[in-house]
Amino acid sequence: MTTFSWYGYAAEVDEGATADYYARASDWDCSCGHCRNFLALARARKLPAEILELLDELRIPPEKATYVCELCYGEDWREKGLLYEVSWRVAGTVVKQPESRENEGTPWGPPSWLRSCWLMLGHETCPVAEGFPRPHFDLDISLYLPWMLDEPIEGPDKEN
Repeated sequence: MTTFSWYGYAAEVDEGATADYYARASDWDCSCGHCRNFLALARARKLPAEILELLDELRIPPEKATYVCELCYGEDWREKGLLYEVSWRVAGTVVKQPESRENEGTPWGPPSWLRSCWLMLGHETCPVAEGFPRPHFDLDISLYLPWMLDEPIEGPDKEN
């Protein structure tokens, strides 16, 4: 186990088990436009630098997220971006959380603000990453991402 420290969190990570899982894992496979948009950004490494650095440190390809959800977009989405929640599963254990009562009583630690997104460590309740080694935790980020697909946001047959 290797101990990592990120933004008020500390985690003991089984780097070998994590790397082995992701070496066999497929890219996120939802075919909706919002997920395809995330995949295009992840494959082009157009996610925030601090997230790419963290994933590189863990040897997790950004496009192999274990959970992706575009949460919402408002009228200003063209300027602000689309709000996404994205997780990657990690073999290991969270050993320290930032000091905060936020999210107390949930499977998630408190959110930590990075330069461009929120980060939380905890446990995703949706059934993701079947067969992932135990113990494990999820690295979860919430962030605004631009629309980069060459199609309208509502799908190829709609207009923006």
